[in-house]
Amino acid sequence: MELALSMQSSRPSAEPSELSNIVALAAQGDENAWEQLVGLYGRRVFAMARSRLHDEELAEEITQSVFVTIATKLGQSGYDEQGRFEPWLFRITMNRVRDLCRKRSRHATPTAPEHLASIEGRENSGFQDKETSLQQIDSLRVAMERLSESDREIIELRHHGQLSFKQIAESTGDPIGTLLARHHRALKKLRSFIEQQAASTTQDSEDES
Repeated sequence: MELALSMQSSRPSAEPSELSNIVALAAQGDENAWEQLVGLYGRRVFAMARSRLHDEELAEEITQSVFVTIATKLGQSGYDEQGRFEPWLFRITMNRVRDLCRKRSRHATPTAPEHLASIEGRENSGFQDKETSLQQIDSLRVAMERLSESDREIIELRHHGQLSFKQIAESTGDPIGTLLARHHRALKKLRSFIEQQAASTTQDSEDES
């Protein structure tokens, strides 16, 4: 099963009723429905994996593995994720990425620059400059590495997986209020870390002058 995900763009999310129909058809072995699922979610799964692993080949492998699991589960009579397909899909993705990270290293892997830049442009997160410089992206990467696992995870689910907070709650089992607070706190930490780096850089420049 070749997905060619590194070159594939995800389509806009389907309406709940449309998605349920696509999933049901895919479970019955409908090839067109399966292609629609990959078109809807392939790139988003790939982006989430790549943002954590910083490696396109590994992200491709993870994505292939995730969709093989999805195909297997959909074909089983005990499949019970109707109405919760997206949270289920990204829960599997995060688990695969987390397992691979544990095997590779206990240290966080840098987040890909293009995905870091997308965080700045999403919502009212406090990052207003859409023309993000390479220096700002580097600062954001360092700040991301300083976040806890749970803080990194909610940012990745929200900004790379493009899940709503309701969907994240369904995926993680945490209350929406808790996730909202965690998301806000994580972004606040990012701003604080970046400001600390900027202050340190300014101080170093003054000391050298």
